[in-house]
Amino acid sequence: MRQARSFFEKKLRRSELIAFFAKLPPFVVGIEACGTAHYWGRELSALGHQVKLMPAAYVKPYVRRGKNDEVDAEAICEAVARPTMRFVPIKSAEQQSILMLHRTRDLFVRQRTMLVNSLRGQLAEFGLVAPKGVWRVPELEALAREGELPEPARACAELILMQIDDLQSKIKAIERTILTRHRANELSLRLATIPGVGIITATALVATVANAGAFKSGRHFAAWIGLVPRQNGSGGKMALGGISKKGEPYLRRLLVLGATAVVRYVRNKPELAGWVNALLSRRPARVTVAVANKLARIVWAIMQRGGTFRERPFGIA
Repeated sequence: MRQARSFFEKKLRRSELIAFFAKLPPFVVGIEACGTAHYWGRELSALGHQVKLMPAAYVKPYVRRGKNDEVDAEAICEAVARPTMRFVPIKSAEQQSILMLHRTRDLFVRQRTMLVNSLRGQLAEFGLVAPKGVWRVPELEALAREGELPEPARACAELILMQIDDLQSKIKAIERTILTRHRANELSLRLATIPGVGIITATALVATVANAGAFKSGRHFAAWIGLVPRQNGSGGKMALGGISKKGEPYLRRLLVLGATAVVRYVRNKPELAGWVNALLSRRPARVTVAVANKLARIVWAIMQRGGTFRERPFGIA
């Protein structure tokens, strides 16, 4: 067996990369799936090269020792040639733009929550208490403007309320854009027929999962999202723990929230989903993640096989 060897080593600036690869014949390019990886994947693929993106966690075991660019490049070359390596499909610019909408909305929602909690906590120092929740902002606003507050505290409360109103308008604008994209995407419309999968979840799934065929089955897809038990065992003895939380945390959170809504709804609607009600009869509590796992498998089945949820029984995938 002939030993692998390095043909050449060359350090390039970012501005020199395209010109360098344009002069080379088509070959396999291995890249860690980190920041800007999808952009470079699209650019190099346009030049005729076969680009393979790999999760950084899968490349790390091939790093021999130390940490520098040369050692990382050697590890990438070793990892990309492994027959069992798993690769990340390259996302299009359109998919990344939709994901940017989701990330921006998620950022604004977290900032809004921080402001609401801050205002509620500071007003409580003056004996002005309102119930928790974003929908209670009008009550906080009334307390801040009508309650007995020193002038500096009232001025600060007004500033926080202005920030909350500004974020509310920005979140609604982003959601309108997401809705427009949802209505223009046939796959997103089909995914939205699944109970617990709304517009936000459907568009996030379409933008994140470039190729459902990369997963062998719905169970593999659910495992990638992190909705399966973590395994720990040896010598033929296996112990199952909590969910692994691997893969995509944003999709996992959206599916769990959707599953929570499904569980609450079917408690009083036995004709909606016999599988969920049977699960509730056996496990009255903590079934949300199991339902989220089921939703993920249904999502994969629709993305891979076509159709809509209403055309199929709930127990598919």
